[in-house]
Amino acid sequence: MDLEMLKERARIIRRVRSFFDDRNYLELDTPLLAPDLIPESCLEVFETRRMVPRGGGCESRPCWLIPSPEIWMKRIIAQHRASVYQICKCFRNGESAGHLHSPEFTMLEYYTMDADYLDSLALTENLFAYLAESAGQSLRPPFERITVAEAFGRWAGFDLFEAAAGREGMEAEARRLGLEPLPGLDIPALYDLIFIHAVEPRLRQEKPAALLDYPAFVPCLARRSGGLTGKTVERWELYFKGVELANCYSEETDPAKVRDFFESEAAAKEQSAAVKHRVDAAYWKHFLPRAGKPFPRCSGVALGLDRLIMALTGRSNIDDVLPFPMQQVFTPPTPEKR
Repeated sequence: MDLEMLKERARIIRRVRSFFDDRNYLELDTPLLAPDLIPESCLEVFETRRMVPRGGGCESRPCWLIPSPEIWMKRIIAQHRASVYQICKCFRNGESAGHLHSPEFTMLEYYTMDADYLDSLALTENLFAYLAESAGQSLRPPFERITVAEAFGRWAGFDLFEAAAGREGMEAEARRLGLEPLPGLDIPALYDLIFIHAVEPRLRQEKPAALLDYPAFVPCLARRSGGLTGKTVERWELYFKGVELANCYSEETDPAKVRDFFESEAAAKEQSAAVKHRVDAAYWKHFLPRAGKPFPRCSGVALGLDRLIMALTGRSNIDDVLPFPMQQVFTPPTPEKR
């Protein structure tokens, strides 16, 4: 990266901090290592070992690099009930190399108290307007807003919830679109297949587009819309020119539902993960009431800061905005000729 890009990256990060500091968000600095993680069957993690002195020797204990600071930030929210943000390194293993991915990347994560996902969307529009004052004019709000159901109707050509009433209906729609699903895929997997091939490629607007109201059959820690009978959860993802920039939930705060999510995702992770990790079976207890007060109603956003810097500076390759691209880091030096 040249010096001017280094300066621009630093300037953007300073402005992000200024935006949240001016709104009285507390900046956090939580650990990058964790003895356990939130189970997410859609991603792989990095394992390392901690050497603990024991009886004249060392005992080796596993720990993991965080794929997101959420596991730590939610504990602070439970204790202090404060709106918080953090800029930190995160790590995801096993992702295909490309112009949008890096195994180590910079995340901006922020949680707003007494807010839902639409409040977070308005806050994110304000953040983009603030950052686009001197760069990235095409990022200026308002964002386009489209529900997942509308997107499937417009670009995949079918009613999502009607087809999702049974696995056969989703499989038939996938085949109609020219896709060849593997035998036995469940409804969430068929949804992912169709979304990736028929919907996501169409999110290439020249303005940011927020995809709203994800189907409740896709597991995540977002609050269900309209109570137990709602078909969607309060979630959005933000795209710009086909690139996913951010993911947001109205956070699930019911301890029983958090416990159920951990149990089901941990079971899926145990079956499919290349790198298995420990899961804190008691994590749901952070969501129990404290001093008679329930876990606060809140909404969180995870935003890929490297990708946002790409958008603001008109770059198309993540390596262009990283001080040390991963290919450079992991390429062994050429031996000197003698």
